[in-house]
Amino acid sequence: MSSTIRDADLGTSKVTSLPARAAANTPVPQGHIARNPGMRLDLGFLESVRSVNRSALERRVATLTKRRSIKADNQAAWLLRAVACMDLTTLNSNDTDERVRRLCAKAINPFRRDIVEGLGIEGETIRPAAVCVYHPFVATAVDAVRGTGIHVAAVSTAFPHGLAPLSTRLQEIEASVRDGADEIDVVIPRGLVYGAKWQELFNEIVAMREACGDAHLKVILGTGDLATLRNVMLASMVAMMAGADFIKTSTGKESVNATLPVGLAMVRAIRAYFEETGYLIGFKPAGGISTAKVSLDWLVLMKEELGRPWLEPELFRFGASSLLTDIERQLEHHLTGHYSANHRHAMA
Repeated sequence: MSSTIRDADLGTSKVTSLPARAAANTPVPQGHIARNPGMRLDLGFLESVRSVNRSALERRVATLTKRRSIKADNQAAWLLRAVACMDLTTLNSNDTDERVRRLCAKAINPFRRDIVEGLGIEGETIRPAAVCVYHPFVATAVDAVRGTGIHVAAVSTAFPHGLAPLSTRLQEIEASVRDGADEIDVVIPRGLVYGAKWQELFNEIVAMREACGDAHLKVILGTGDLATLRNVMLASMVAMMAGADFIKTSTGKESVNATLPVGLAMVRAIRAYFEETGYLIGFKPAGGISTAKVSLDWLVLMKEELGRPWLEPELFRFGASSLLTDIERQLEHHLTGHYSANHRHAMA
């Protein structure tokens, strides 16, 4: 395949041209993070990243989880960071307004008072970065977290399969934004990846980005359905080219959700995009992340592969529902030396 740039059919979409290439060791800007404006669909660049060595990725993951041993006070600090990077989520068929209000109350006060006092963090504001809900509950969540700085994320575009007509999916995004959501988690139709219909996938995500307006766009790839790491890498790159602010592993509804080898492929796509464009893209693993130990593995992956800036909620999120309870149990063990039962901690 030719390595020349092939322009996408942009129409009226607001997608910028490619900036000058950044060196791999370019210092990451601090403070405000410039939003990814997207770029033209470059099939040559896409071809250059299509080779993925699964064995090498699996070996790298195995060393990452063994090289770092985080204990005692350091472990407690890392677990608090995990909470700050969490999208506290309820995406159940039996969700109600009251359940969502309870989720928001847990997000505002994630720890028991004795744990806060024992850790000496009374003066700190450590909360999940966002609550994530279905569209019908966006307004409820916005009202419940108003003034706290907690974001409201809505799963849109016919979640979890993404198979409704594009016009319907765009209307859902626009409705969630009107109700106050400032982050939109969209899901791609996986069939476009299987068919290598990169132009169509690109155009759909561009349209979703435009429908979001100022709300940030998190693109869910559904990696458990994509079959190969090559598909994961290519879908990640197309999403970023189309203007995604975050790329996300899973809906949490697939039979296989976030795994470390898949995560490593995606963060290396993020690194390649940064080196090519200079723009920082966030990463969100979701589905199956339910223990404090697993959350530490993901934090280590981000620190080792992308560096310290990707340990901030502006660039890293966990999609989680039960993770917060296990982290709270681990923090109590850090203070007392004993594990408590789940029912001793307020549930989201």
